[in-house]
Parts: sequence; C-alpha cells; structure tokens
Amino acid sequence: MADIPSYDSVPPSQDSHLSVPNSPTHQRHNPRRNRRHSGSEVPDENTSLLRPSRSHVRIHSPLDTPRGHLSRNQSFAGTPHGARYHNRNESWGQRLIQALSDRPDPMAESKGSLFSDDRIWYDQFTSTDWVHDSIADAYRLKQLRSRKDFWGRVRVSFDSAQGWILSAVVGFLVAVLAYCVDVAETTIFDYKDGYCARGWYLREKKCCPHGPCTDWRSWSEVLGGHPFGDKWTEFGVYIIAVLVLSILACLLTLTTKTVVPSAYRMSTLDENLAADHSRHPEEQDDDESEDGNISPRDIRPRLIDSPPPMVYYSAAGSGVAEVRVILSGFVLHGFLGVKTLIIKSVGLILSVASGLSLGKEGPYVHIATCIGNICCRLFSKYDRNDGKRREVLSAAAAAGVVVAFGAPLGGVLFGLEEVAYYFPAKTLFRTFFCCIVAALSLKFLNPYGTHKIVMFEVRYKIDWEWFELVGFILVGILGGAAGALFIKASRRWALSFRKWPVIKKYPLVEVVLVALVTGLVGYWNTLTKLPVAKLLLNLAAPCTDDSRDDELGLCPSNIDEIPGIIRNLFAAFVIKGFLTTITFGIKVPAGIYVPSMVVGGLMGRIVGHLVQWSVLRFPHWSIWGSCPLLQESTCVQPGVYGLIAAGSTMCGVTRLSVTLAVILFELTGSLDYVLPFSLAILVAKWTADALEPLSIYDLLTNMNAYPYLDNKHKPVFTSELADIVPRVRHERVIDITSSPLIPATKLRSQLELLHRAGELDGGLPVLRDGILVGLIPAPDLEYALDSLEDESTDLCLMANIPNIDEDESPERDPTDFTPYIDPAPVALDIKSPMDLVYEMFAKLGLRYICVLRDGRYAGMTHKKRFVKYMRELEEKEHDL
Repeated sequence: MADIPSYDSVPPSQDSHLSVPNSPTHQRHNPRRNRRHSGSEVPDENTSLLRPSRSHVRIHSPLDTPRGHLSRNQSFAGTPHGARYHNRNESWGQRLIQALSDRPDPMAESKGSLFSDDRIWYDQFTSTDWVHDSIADAYRLKQLRSRKDFWGRVRVSFDSAQGWILSAVVGFLVAVLAYCVDVAETTIFDYKDGYCARGWYLREKKCCPHGPCTDWRSWSEVLGGHPFGDKWTEFGVYIIAVLVLSILACLLTLTTKTVVPSAYRMSTLDENLAADHSRHPEEQDDDESEDGNISPRDIRPRLIDSPPPMVYYSAAGSGVAEVRVILSGFVLHGFLGVKTLIIKSVGLILSVASGLSLGKEGPYVHIATCIGNICCRLFSKYDRNDGKRREVLSAAAAAGVVVAFGAPLGGVLFGLEEVAYYFPAKTLFRTFFCCIVAALSLKFLNPYGTHKIVMFEVRYKIDWEWFELVGFILVGILGGAAGALFIKASRRWALSFRKWPVIKKYPLVEVVLVALVTGLVGYWNTLTKLPVAKLLLNLAAPCTDDSRDDELGLCPSNIDEIPGIIRNLFAAFVIKGFLTTITFGIKVPAGIYVPSMVVGGLMGRIVGHLVQWSVLRFPHWSIWGSCPLLQESTCVQPGVYGLIAAGSTMCGVTRLSVTLAVILFELTGSLDYVLPFSLAILVAKWTADALEPLSIYDLLTNMNAYPYLDNKHKPVFTSELADIVPRVRHERVIDITSSPLIPATKLRSQLELLHRAGELDGGLPVLRDGILVGLIPAPDLEYALDSLEDESTDLCLMANIPNIDEDESPERDPTDFTPYIDPAPVALDIKSPMDLVYEMFAKLGLRYICVLRDGRYAGMTHKKRFVKYMRELEEKEHDL
C-alpha cells in the first residue's frame, strides 16, 4: 500500500530560500551540550534566566521519511509521549490514549513554517504566529485534495467533518463534567448542616423532597447536643466544615504552581491583583552596552542578581482572563492540561461547597476550554496547528457559559463578545452547534432534578408597567456603579492586605482567614448562609413561584412587613458585598459571575420592595394606573428588580452587554422583559465605564502584563511608527555585508540577548549594506545552532551563494542557515501612521514589524513593545 501523505507536510518550494534541507544525521549528540541543564531538572525559584527552552524540535522530510528527532533539552525516547513525535500516522487508539495523557507542555502547539518541515514547538509566554499557521494549513489542505481517487475524497470528507465531531464531543463532555460538579457540590454543601440517614450520598432536598423529615439528621442531633448545646454545636461543626473544605481546595490549587523565569518579569500572573511592577525586559535590554561581541560568559554573571522567578497557579481564580489571552494567541503552558482540568474540577467542588462567596460559572469557562484543548489532540489537524486549535477553544469556552447559565445563545455571544479574538462565520456556526449539544446533554442529565439546566431559572407571568421604567433605570445605574466600585475595592484590597509578607508568602493563610470570616459572619444571616445560586433564585423568583423558599420571608403579605424585609436584605447586601470583595483573588477555584449577581440582586430586591411599598402606601396616585388593584402585593414584582440589578452589576464587573441581555432573557424565557433587561444593562455599562474604564478581566490582564492586544477597543493615535522604534544596535542585527559567514558563537550571544529581553519569539534581521534582505526568527535560530556539531568553531552561512560543485554530498550542511531565513519579512516605513501599525498587529497577528527609512533598515518593533505603548497611551488618556 502506498504511503499516505502527511497532513501537515508542505510541498517543497521552487524558491531557493524555501528549499528543504536534507535529513541530518539521526539523533546527533552534540558534546557541547554537556554544559546545559539536564532535561530532568525541574524549574524552581533558582532556575537560571538563560535556562534553555523546553521546546521540542522535530523535523520530517517531504516524502514522509522519518527524520532524526532532536530535543534541545531532553529526550522523550522510551516514554509514552515519545511515539507522538516519531510516528506521524498513529492509530486512532494511540491518539485517544495520548489525548488523555498529560504532556509536559499541554499547550505546546506546533508552528507551521514556510518549508515542508514542522519544526518548532511554541515556547512558554510567546505569541503564536498566525500567518505561518494559516499558510501551513493551506498547504496541508492542498496536499490533502491532491488525491482524486475514492479514498482521497473520503479523507477530504473526514477532514471536513473533524470540526463538527470535535464540537459535538466537547459539548457533550462539558455537560457531563458540569453535571458531576453540580451534583457533587450541592451534596457536599449540605454536609455542613447534617447528613441523610438512608443514604449518605443524598443531599437534603433528595433526602426529604417534601420538606423536613426524620431521615435528615443534623449534627446537633447526631452529637446529642454535646458539647455546647444544639445551637452552638451546629455552629461549631459549620465553621470546621467551612475551614476544612476551603483548606482542601487551596491545597489542591497550590499543586498547580508554575514557575516563570525572571527573564519575563511580567508579574505574579494570578488573580491576587498584587502585581509587582518592574522594569520591562526591553527597557533593561536598552541599557546594555552597545558592544556587539557580547559572549555568554559576559552575560551569565549579571543573571545572579536577577530577581527571583514569578509564580502562578493555573487552577486558581476563574481563568477567564487567561483563556481570553490564550485565544488571542498567547502561550501559557500547562494552563489547559489534564492536570489543571482534574485539579480545578475537584477544587471547584470543594470551594463552592465550603460556602465561600464565590461561584462555579466562571471556572466552567476555563474547565470547558481545557476539555477543548485535550480533545484537539485526537486530530492532528487541530493538534499541530495553533490557529485551528483556537477555533475549537472558542467553541469550548462558549459551551462553558451554556452549562453555567443554561443559555445557548448567550454562550455564542459570550464567545464573540468576550473571549474570542478571531471569530469567522464558520467558527460561529460550529460554536452554536457545540452550545446546543452541551445544553441538550445537560437537559437530559437533569442535575437538579427539576428538568432545568440551571438552578436560578425563573418565569415571570405578569407584564411590567410603564412607571416601572424609572425603577429599572435606577437599578441599572446602581448595578453599574456597584460593579465599578467592586473593581476599585478589589484592587485596593489586593494592594494593601495582600502585600503583607505572610499573606504573600503563604496563600493558605489568607484562605483560612477568609473562610473563618465567612463562617463567622455569614452563618447568622439566613440569606448569606445559602449557596449563591440558590440565593439568586430566591431573589429573582416571583412570589408565585413554587421553587422559592417560603421560610426566607421575602414575599410580604401586607405593607407592614416590607420594612423588615428591606432591613434583612440590606444586612445581607453589606455582608455579601464585603465577603465577595475579600474572597476574589484567593488561591482556590472561584468565579465572580454569580457572586456579583447576588450582590446586585440583593440591592435590586431592596429597590423593588421600595417601589412596592410606594404603590401600597399611595394607591390613589394616577401614575400607578390599575397596579394597586392587582393581587394583594400589587403588580410590582421585586424579583424582576432583583434579576435586572443582578445583570446590571455583572455588567459593571465584566462589561458584557448584549451577552448579558440574552442570558437574562433565556433565564426568564419571557419576551416581555427583553426591553427592561436591555435598557438596564445599557445604563449599567455607561455608568461603569464612567466610573472605572477597565473591566475586571482587563484589570487582570494589565496587572499581569500579558502581551494582549485588545482588538475591540482601538485608542486614538496621533503618532507615527518612529515613536516606538528603538535605536538600531549592531548586536541586534546580522550584517553580511563583508561576508555571508557568521561565527556561531556570535549568533549564540545574539540569541541569548534576545532571551534576556524576554523575546523568545523575536528575531534577528539580516542586512547587506544596510538593506533588509531577510529575518531569522529566534526559535529557528536556536534550533539551527543546537544542530551544529562544534559551535565554537563553526561558521554559519546566512545568504545563498552560487554552487558549482556538482558532486555535492546529499547530506545537508548543518552550518547552512539559509533555509531558516524568512526572505520577505513584513516591513513598514518609519513614517507610517500608528493606525496602520495597530491594524497590522491586530488583524494579521504579527509578532514583529521591521522598519525602513528610505528603503534602508531602521529598526524593528515587537508586538510586546507596541502593547506596552498602547497601555501607556491609555493610562495617559485616563489621567486627563
């Protein structure tokens, strides 16, 4: 049988610059590499700045002849993962096993290149190359369609169906995992109060479906009231349960610790908002000597004084900000792996069950994206192409919103409005399909036993009156203001309390303190003791809804009961607002969506009862119309105000607009309230933007210094490209004017300079007489240097020269670097307007742009430098 062509190999080009090098010697062992770190070493706080990249390097011939597998630091030979890098045509069973196995670098996507090999894996904290990935997929698709026989057409059809298969699998698995989390956390939550005698695995509602019963035994009953009496014994057991569950969730989260070498010097990379501001790597690099012959020996002593590496925890927080950054093309290894998925799922069950003021809806987005990333490993089309993988991740993130809110349309809009960076029509339709599969699967699984996808789904049967528009606008303003103030309070709390050395060094201490305060303060209020989802249901449900809890006393029978209800709601509002502020950012899986909605729901319910009291107190006012005559409590439904204020507050925190309006519509299923929902959210967004320009996720992105280029908010530019172009330094360029042969030691020192500046995804321009003739990316240069036999004496060819030797050996000369040089890098004139630069980076996804002056090389600007410039520009605008 003929060999099946590889999906991701590219036909050799006729251009000499893109010629395919012959196969190097198999598993070349370079004696020079003995000076490097062993691949078995685990990075820690003492990891060297110039520790070699952990990228895997693989190269294949265009004829599917396996080439030598080169690893810059380690070998995977003999491990279960090794087969993936050697065998291009694995069986489907092998791919399934590999998809479920956790790799060392779960997000190490391959970079397609212009030539026929698939060589470089993306390094940690680099941006992906969208253009090269798109070109690689185009070549793959062209080769796939080159076969016109029956099996060729079958393979093309299967290739087209892979996206739909992945979308269905991801939607179903997200629903199954959400079902497991929902059932487990509601059961464990009730353990704080007692257990079911006829089945320890049953929650209280399942144990006693018709109200209180003898099967449910409280802990005071089990302990016989010892040692403090019934009331205080139950309180003591409750506090202990909150502490134990919170500590377990935190300990699990701390196992996902990831060390960031100090070269990146970005920030703490987590949601504690206590980022240490430091000099940008590029600023440090600009202060270096202009001597072009800097050797590694000159560099290493300076690294001893470098700051310690940063640390982040991939399972902490909600993960939505990081998912958004990943979908924009930024690489965070380990953030979407199997280990993170398992630990975050289990930790989320424990943290939500503990009763802390947090939700599971935000982490659902992260968990769903992990599932999408793992499922991509089933098909090489998505596994080996970073751009294609992002399409599946966008659909998975939307499915996470579906299982969180039971809103398929809202999930699609969430992907479009919040997380997705590139959302073509094809991705939109597949995302919609994935959301529908997730919703149908969760509906079939029925996690709450009510045939509803979420606990807080409500129905309003009474239409609103025109005079209520004033109240709806008022709760919109209050909700937007509350969301903006929450962001400011979270920042203030992080920059004060979390700066304490003990809290900063031992995250578990903060979790214990927050859990203790939550248990002591929240236990005595009947509203704050409830789980956040159940509390939101009771705040939003109309008084005629059977699913609400009558014991909470939120539905007055006459006007005299309203003041007492308002006092109880106000106390719960103050407590919940304080607990939500101090809880956000602790090292446990935690979301902010529903807690912010609960705080807003309490505030909106207060406004609703005030409107209700006004109608009952002054029933003869003509503005009310026939409202006072409708039922005992008038036509005013405080639950409507509660749900509108909940959405408005969430809008103030996240700045979602259309998505939130649709989610609220899907939660109520009523077309009558689309207008009030939309109006309140519009007002809330205007108010929040006026008080605090950043959403909570924008704040996290900025303080963590992610190189995220916001393509939805374009600032006003009045400058030119020259304003951000650094001076030309000869150690940052490769000059071949005098000779096309460059010493390998000089190239190594130049590469290490790039690494020192944090530009693992940077590049070195190749100049001849000041004219830009090419550019060699840093990952390609590192691969080429690592393949040399004797780096100390080798001279590397950096330009094509005529060849008159007809008896040339078929073995490729490893010192020939011309196949790795991009002969046509993107370049702009130095007088180009900044708007054009923005469009190039945002629309094309470029990593860097070369700059010319009168046709001669004048510098190069990196995407990270441009992002930094944009942030400085925005800060100046906000200060005005």
